Amino acid sequence: MRLKDKVALITGAGSGIGRESALRFAEEGAKIVVADVNDAGGAKTVALVIAAGGEAIYVHADVSKGAEAEAMIAAAESTFGKLDILFNNAGISHADDDDAVHTEESVWDLTMAINVRGVFLGCKYGIPALQRAGGGSIINTASFVAVLGAATPQLAYTSSKGAVLAMTRELAAIHARQNIRVNALCPGPLHTELLMKYLNTEERRQRRLVHIPMGRFGEAKEIANAALFLASEESSFVTGSTFLVDGGITAAYTTPE
Repeated sequence: MRLKDKVALITGAGSGIGRESALRFAEEGAKIVVADVNDAGGAKTVALVIAAGGEAIYVHADVSKGAEAEAMIAAAESTFGKLDILFNNAGISHADDDDAVHTEESVWDLTMAINVRGVFLGCKYGIPALQRAGGGSIINTASFVAVLGAATPQLAYTSSKGAVLAMTRELAAIHARQNIRVNALCPGPLHTELLMKYLNTEERRQRRLVHIPMGRFGEAKEIANAALFLASEESSFVTGSTFLVDGGITAAYTTPE
């Protein structure tokens, strides 16, 4: 198994990419720490992992708060003895996120608190744990919009994911000699609740699909498989990367219908 004897902490694991990654990592032998603010969703993820024969615990953690970020790392070490994989996946896309003129400061601040400070705090407290374990892998969820401007205004979200890319590159350079790899996972448009609540008509979905060369939305399971690669030793020479899993959307200027 690709993650045998590894301990992985995944934030935002109560749903979507986080849940699918928890299940996939556990399938490959990892012990899982599920972190989320959604207690019901987190508990369900743990139950699914255990039902499939894996090991998992749930920790309530608002990643934007230092004490809670520190506590989730402590829970991993106290329960499973170490931490090998840190997947900073938690994030939000606010319904009122718009352009610079129309986005309220409160929306900007909340988005940055979760999407950027949350990654920083995960690394602040998680990196010492990885050092104690002799190294490991950090995966930070960014987005394809961090490298390709979104035509539909979502300035706070896009800016936050660009910050995650910059943070990832610097952390990778700093910690490379410590056997700690840091990579940014950049999903394209996915068939998840987060996106589908915006693309809530067939017309809206088709307007987005025309830009994706593969002609379909990605699935959370596909992103989980990409995360598994970055978590495993199969990516042992990969660090500081902008790992795009986007159906080709960033490779195409236009796509024929």
